Amino acid sequence: MTERRGARGRAAAGIVILIGALIAVLLVWSQALGAQRVLGMAQVIAFRAPVALALAVLALVGGVMAVVLRRRAPGLRRALIAVTLVAALAAAGNLAVLLARGTSESGTAGLRDGDLTVLVWNTQGGATSPGDVAALVLATGADVVSLPEMDDEAAAEVARRVTAGGIPMTAATTRAVAETSTPSWIPISLLVADSLGAYRLDATAGTTRGLPSGVWRPVDGTGPVIVAAHPAAPLTDGMDDWRAGLDWIRAQCRALGPELILAGDLNATLDHLDLAGCRDAADEAHAAATGTWPSTMPAWLASPIDHVLVGSAWRVREVRVVDATGGTDHRALVAVLDRHDRSGGSR
Repeated sequence: MTERRGARGRAAAGIVILIGALIAVLLVWSQALGAQRVLGMAQVIAFRAPVALALAVLALVGGVMAVVLRRRAPGLRRALIAVTLVAALAAAGNLAVLLARGTSESGTAGLRDGDLTVLVWNTQGGATSPGDVAALVLATGADVVSLPEMDDEAAAEVARRVTAGGIPMTAATTRAVAETSTPSWIPISLLVADSLGAYRLDATAGTTRGLPSGVWRPVDGTGPVIVAAHPAAPLTDGMDDWRAGLDWIRAQCRALGPELILAGDLNATLDHLDLAGCRDAADEAHAAATGTWPSTMPAWLASPIDHVLVGSAWRVREVRVVDATGGTDHRALVAVLDRHDRSGGSR
């Protein structure tokens, strides 16, 4: 009888390990199973740091219970040991990914100079005032500013303020969204420094579903192609719109060439994105684990869903995440870029 119980306990522990290993793979690298855009898993893996913390707590609790029950319930103890091992390995795996992606400095003090500075800040539908946005633009010396959820009047006011502050800029806004079951009124605005020349919206490039995005091209044909992007969030009733938005971003990365600058609230982390011909600026700068949303959580716990993506013409010098001011629930992200010369170096 004792041998049978021991065999059943070992079998149960083996089953727990197999199931736990599958869950661990999903939590550490869901891309291996193609599950990174599946409802439920997509939302969980967006928060790697909380997941790692929860797994570490689970491993600790399981280990303590295994010690307490070492004589009372050997079968249960084996299962608890299995859970502890799997949870500890999964926590370590998530921590390893976070360390590999790195964290950014905070604030704008000592920000490097470069050929182009890009700022993205979701203003949460007017929660952040034009004055706060203009102050950050002037503090960073931004040349390109992507402002999801800012309307045309507020964007024009930001442009007026930064122009008065010494950085002449022109604002543009789009509200157009591709067909969706829940059309949105939420706009997205773009500010471009006049030193880069005039830009116009390319209506033929399309947009994301659910929330607007736009492609702006230089009127004279020289200079970067700029995309301000804001795909739909991965809500339970909007997963198709979200996936379609990420596919649209991938299509822009493939189609728009080495000069591309894409900036926005992408409602996705590196785990969800297929970058195709783009590179993530924060990842290049070893700063991709610093979270931008929600701003009410510490940056090391929050989700890094705001991005600057660049084509091969650009080298990333620095990326910083800046704590929010005003009422927005997003931190701002600043990327300083240099242009590669034709010989493969940078200027």
